[in-house]
Amino acid sequence: MRLKVLVKKYILTIILTVVGMAGGFLYWKYVGCASGTCAIKSNVMLMTGYGGVIGGLFGSMFKGFNRKKG
Repeated sequence: MRLKVLVKKYILTIILTVVGMAGGFLYWKYVGCASGTCAIKSNVMLMTGYGGVIGGLFGSMFKGFNRKKG
């Protein structure tokens, strides 16, 4: 019961975190650093995590917009 309430409350943040992780992975795959000298871009785990953090932060900015007023 409590999990459903948390998921409903933070659904936008969860969705944008997953989208950010996918974006970080795609960035690593297609744009990333081929030489391996870039600290973040050359490692798939770091780039995916970084994308997830950015997506989560972006989603948490808008968590109040999906609620009805009144």
